[in-house]
Amino acid sequence: MIIVHHLDHSRSQRVLWLLEELGLEYELKLYRRHPQTMLAPPELRQVHPLGKSPVIEDNGLVVAESAAILEYLVERYGNGRFTPPAGTPEALRCRYWLHYAEGSAMSPLLLKLVFDQIETKAPFIVRPVAKAIARTFKKGFVLPQIRQHMDFIEAELGKSEWFAGTELTLADMQMSFPLEAAAERAAATEGRPAIAAWLGRIHARPAYQRAVARGNGWMVGRVGLEPTTKGL
Repeated sequence: MIIVHHLDHSRSQRVLWLLEELGLEYELKLYRRHPQTMLAPPELRQVHPLGKSPVIEDNGLVVAESAAILEYLVERYGNGRFTPPAGTPEALRCRYWLHYAEGSAMSPLLLKLVFDQIETKAPFIVRPVAKAIARTFKKGFVLPQIRQHMDFIEAELGKSEWFAGTELTLADMQMSFPLEAAAERAAATEGRPAIAAWLGRIHARPAYQRAVARGNGWMVGRVGLEPTTKGL
């Protein structure tokens, strides 16, 4: 039995999506973030030294990092599904997006989240200065970076239905987290019909819906959710 150590509102949701697409049985161990700090609970360190999610256990193996988990699962259980044939342009595109999701796309989104928190949670006595610094940095660097990435993704999704071509692949599952986060926090779909259409396609998949229901906590980006920040 595969065990998924799943933190609410986390990257582990895309692991659940793949497991549902593959029709695999798995045990879900759900961990809750600290309500004030939003950090993972210390119990996760008993599974992996970094105390992060996702982490899976399978046949005595402990595998961490989203892309590594996705690749492990399809190599062991996929029977050729969700990975383009080796040596094809689609295989290279799939590999690119697997790395791009965390290596490039998430950085400005995380910076925006950090500076949003500074604006709202800085101590009262320094809040006016903290808010001014946070807003200046977001306006001058973070938001332009997010716009640049979203425009790039919009253009790439305009070339094909899915990230690696005409078929759903691991690239789409890996990219689901940054685009769901961007759709909620950064108005990524506003004026970007290709991204909006792609999100609609993944939301319509029964396996995606089952993963969301079972994950019990990842709610952003679902159909009908309005973005919270305009102007991107």
